[in-house]
Amino acid sequence: MKTKILLGTIAIILGLATGIYFFRPHTFHGTVIQSPETSYDFTLTGGNGDVSLSDFRGKLVLIYFGYTFCPDICPATLGNVNQALKQIGSKAEDIQLIMVSLDPQRDTPEKLEQYVAHFNPTFIGITGTQEQVDTVTSLYGIFYEKKEGSEATSYLIDHTATLMVIDREGYLKLVFPFGVTADEIADDLKYMLRQ
Repeated sequence: MKTKILLGTIAIILGLATGIYFFRPHTFHGTVIQSPETSYDFTLTGGNGDVSLSDFRGKLVLIYFGYTFCPDICPATLGNVNQALKQIGSKAEDIQLIMVSLDPQRDTPEKLEQYVAHFNPTFIGITGTQEQVDTVTSLYGIFYEKKEGSEATSYLIDHTATLMVIDREGYLKLVFPFGVTADEIADDLKYMLRQ
């Protein structure tokens, strides 16, 4: 009888602990956005043709605005996303990263495809005309401007270095600041994948 009571008590404690773990409020590492409307659907050109944001409805989409000549911020962010996806494992197939180039003058679709594949073969790089890029950046609140660089680079681009997360229904839900770690990205994305 004592064994049954002890086993019953252990089962209750384990059940409560499991409930607390799985149903506790999640503390996000990024900034949560409560957008009333779906995100602006844009179409730009990738290495394999046109790519639209809406092509990935049903997945979490990470949008990053950067460029291939970026000396440090872009590689660090893409590297962290790749590490986060490795932590997520097989569920990472429900996540798509899209890098929008802020340097259409130098970043061809083919160059972007090679650049993002260096970090992860599933990443997609896209670009367009200067006017198309300006339209997308203005609608997503991305600041960027050319600055004089070295002889080798000619110019560099100062830019907003956030990583945006669009949910499965197309709503902007989360914005990661630059410097967020791979562990933090993985933690938030794992939570969002359970929703």
